[in-house]
Amino acid sequence: MPLPSAPRPRKPAASTPADDGAKAATANPLRQLRASDLRAVARLAAQATTGISRVAEGVHQSVLGTLGLPGGAEPGRTRGLTGLVYQSIRGVTQLVDAGLQAGLARLEPFFAPATSTGDVHREREAVIAALNGVMGDRLQRDGNPLCTRMGWYQHGLPLDLHALAAPGAATGKLLVLVHGLCMNDLQWLRHGHDHGAHLAEALGYTPVYLRYNTGQHTSTNGAELSAQFTSLVASWPVPVTELSILAHSMGGLVARSACHHAAQAAQAAQAAQAAQAAQAAQATAGASGWLPLLRHLVFLGTPHHGAPLERAGHWVDVLLGSNAYSRPFARLAQLRSAGITDLRYGHVLESDWLGRDRFRKSPDQRTPVPLPAGVACHAVAATLAARRSPVGERLVGDGLVPLHSALGIHDDPARTLGFAKARQAVFYRLGHLDLLADAGVALQLQDWMQDH
Repeated sequence: MPLPSAPRPRKPAASTPADDGAKAATANPLRQLRASDLRAVARLAAQATTGISRVAEGVHQSVLGTLGLPGGAEPGRTRGLTGLVYQSIRGVTQLVDAGLQAGLARLEPFFAPATSTGDVHREREAVIAALNGVMGDRLQRDGNPLCTRMGWYQHGLPLDLHALAAPGAATGKLLVLVHGLCMNDLQWLRHGHDHGAHLAEALGYTPVYLRYNTGQHTSTNGAELSAQFTSLVASWPVPVTELSILAHSMGGLVARSACHHAAQAAQAAQAAQAAQAAQAAQATAGASGWLPLLRHLVFLGTPHHGAPLERAGHWVDVLLGSNAYSRPFARLAQLRSAGITDLRYGHVLESDWLGRDRFRKSPDQRTPVPLPAGVACHAVAATLAARRSPVGERLVGDGLVPLHSALGIHDDPARTLGFAKARQAVFYRLGHLDLLADAGVALQLQDWMQDH
């Protein structure tokens, strides 16, 4: 099918001092550290030591196996004195980690904060966002202080609903921006441009930015986002008349998952009402209260049907696992988070991954999830190829996401999302991150989201 065109993108504006957090907020980057960072780094160091010891033991056993010597009780484990040495290393590491965690936790209150709680440190937040994207699920399980908690932000600070209650501070048109993998809310500002600020000025929206742990499963984040929407709408200082979501990359999968959870909650409420279970209906209806307010859902470079980058990581697993000597190193490739492996096919539901080995080669077994009913859904896609280069468009995409994946097009008609032609836009010679700053994209968003 022919792909729709969009306004020719303009060159991005000149870089500003606040651009992308490229310049430090303070002359000394150490001032961005917090007392809890010491405990978090100590935990990561202990885990790295344990992980390396397991890889070393696996290589050791692979060599012994070629000599016909038996291994330990588990695959990749040695036995006898050698196995005892590796167990001792891991045991001592755990003891040291426990001691450091207890000691540093007690010392934290005695460290004066290096900066005010109102300061925003873009470099530190960017590093933490990247770390959460790569191993955020592990940080969550371990209770690491560096784990990102989902929340609402403005200007890099937690949302202040009390301040928004001032006359004229908030409108009833709420715009929520959801970032992508390994990113955070501050990175919507790129080359001096922020789509949220642009739409606030042009269309009267009040932008609110979501920050979340992109290393967790998209379905996990989607369920939590739906609950967060309920709370946000209920506590908004003025009645919400219109809700719109602008999502970049992985954020689009999280937004679709949130819509699905809200729709499921609405169906449960209707079923409860039909059964005349008023109390149960009241308990479940609140979870879907935000979905009827959703008017626009805009996707910027969302991998609706997956991204080759994760699939490349999967083939690293396969290649490393094909040889007895390299097999232990497959552990290193499997450090990537649940959020990253969800990008292989574009998982939206818990059933897409639950009970399956996410590192094992398998076909696409997703349950098709349509776009939310009654919502104007728009897809923006980019390609590094030039116009009238259909092969380049399909193969290259924006450098991270193939063009058809971003447009929701699939070879299986049942999986095609079916964006209306008027609600699709393709930008040429544009990369994945450039979607955040391109002037043509901004104008397209404004055209779609303005009142008609």
